[in-house]
Amino acid sequence: MTLLSYLNELREPTEIPLCHIPEAVIKTASDWISQRSYDALGDFVLWCIDSIMSELSGPSAGPKGSKKVAQQSPRAQVAIFVVLAMTLRRKPDVLVNVMPKIMGNNKYLGQEKLPIIVWFIAQASQGDLVTGMFCWAHFLFPTLCAKPSGNPLARDLVLQLLERILSVTKARSILLNGAVRKGERLVPPVSFDLFMRATFPVSGARVKATERFEVAYRTIKELALAGSPGSKTVKQASQQLLPLCAKAMQENNAELTREAVDVFIWCLTQNAESYKQWERIYPENTEASVAVLSKIVIDWKDVSPKLSSEALKATVKNLKAKNEAALESATDAGKQASIKEADKHCKVILGKLTRSSTCLKSSLVGIALAVAASLVLSSPDMDLPLEWEKIQAMVSSHLSF
Repeated sequence: MTLLSYLNELREPTEIPLCHIPEAVIKTASDWISQRSYDALGDFVLWCIDSIMSELSGPSAGPKGSKKVAQQSPRAQVAIFVVLAMTLRRKPDVLVNVMPKIMGNNKYLGQEKLPIIVWFIAQASQGDLVTGMFCWAHFLFPTLCAKPSGNPLARDLVLQLLERILSVTKARSILLNGAVRKGERLVPPVSFDLFMRATFPVSGARVKATERFEVAYRTIKELALAGSPGSKTVKQASQQLLPLCAKAMQENNAELTREAVDVFIWCLTQNAESYKQWERIYPENTEASVAVLSKIVIDWKDVSPKLSSEALKATVKNLKAKNEAALESATDAGKQASIKEADKHCKVILGKLTRSSTCLKSSLVGIALAVAASLVLSSPDMDLPLEWEKIQAMVSSHLSF
């Protein structure tokens, strides 16, 4: 049976059951696709997409001088779907290259065209799950779900694709292993911020899709924050996420604030520059800083070991100085209250840091005394004052008292 005979039996071209196509045909086509350059395949994919989209839009004369895509026969339409599916599964990276052109052009957008775009990404994800997720997180989701009031049908299709990607066997481990793709995060900070807001909307803004966001949130968060501590991509993510979290805390949404505070503190643990960044945005984000400072105070035992005590101490001192200056110029009662509350938390944190330093000093001195006593007992003729000076010098070199 010929390829066209198989294609003629397909009732739903968007499903494209390639298992109906002879293995020899698939292999020959795949080998040919593998030999083509990404630029050539990108042009071919765009041609296929234009052909499909033109059929959805119906016959049109188009602007003067433009190339009109000829209307295809049903068999030709199915053939385009099949060849496009084979191309995207074999070389899924091609879709990454053309997605900016698709999502940035109104001729490819619209409710009737969205299922086709979702289908493109679904085909690429079958070739490489990480690539499919990359296209979803970088292009599809932020374009169509940036606002909670967006089209519910579009939101449903976008979530269906995400659920399909996450339902693949070992999807979590596969995606985490590819959390950074060619220097870019699989889930960029802006998309994670949008997803976080969709997962924790204000009570009056909850929609039917909220529970579906909640189910996927943990994995999306893992992907957004994944990476080796101190690595370049993690540092970049922390610097981009910190101001987004500060802004999210201003939404007067308790659940969103709690989650944003946790991510804000994660930013501090990953990048020493985040402390300075906090100081820079502090004047415009006093209320958000109150939530962060309060979290540090309340959960001190759990949070403080993850933070740099030196950097935290320097930052809190600088925040206190900013509070003093801000109180002198603040006229709004609410603003004054926030500054005073932030200052109260700063004092508590500085007190805890000072006590920790004193306890550490006392412990080291105690250890030094024990060592000195042991030396006297074991070597009575030893010059104890001289040895004691050496021990003090050693301790002082590791800790500024």
